Amino acid sequence: MTTFTRMDASTAEEWALIGAETREHQGRVADRVLGLLASLADITDGFAVDQLTHSLQTATRAERDGADEQWVVASLCHDVAKAVSVPNHPRIAAEVLRPYVRPEVTSAIAAHQDFQGRHYYHYFDLDPDLRRNYRAEPWYSAAERFADEWDQTSFDPAYPTEPLAHFEDVLRSVFARPHSI
Repeated sequence: MTTFTRMDASTAEEWALIGAETREHQGRVADRVLGLLASLADITDGFAVDQLTHSLQTATRAERDGADEQWVVASLCHDVAKAVSVPNHPRIAAEVLRPYVRPEVTSAIAAHQDFQGRHYYHYFDLDPDLRRNYRAEPWYSAAERFADEWDQTSFDPAYPTEPLAHFEDVLRSVFARPHSI
């Protein structure tokens, strides 16, 4: 345990201890994300399926389409922040994912609502082609694939969807390997 009460009074040894403790408890990240995902079962907000089912369908579609493990986990977690905030959920979810997935995946998740908006923004008098603002981005086609093929199609109560337990190992694997702080 450290003894400092201010960071500017800390030592290298104390930060080494904190780093070791953080690495030792890295598994709690996956535990917390799984808990947030499970809590989405309580949120429907008018959709035909709850937000957990939607997330599971999105991940199931990504997996069945041959997506790599980072995309499958991002597909599962793309709406996880709806557990705390719907309006800015894409950016919050992207920040949760950022230390664990490639930048293109993070960027696509951060922008996914504007890509998905093609299918519904006009109902809110918003520009349905906001995705055009991202055309120069190297991840543009990946974001289109995510939004158009996996995300916006995943509100079907009859779709054969994998359960959360099916994705637990891959989620734990991805969240066990942060590449940044």
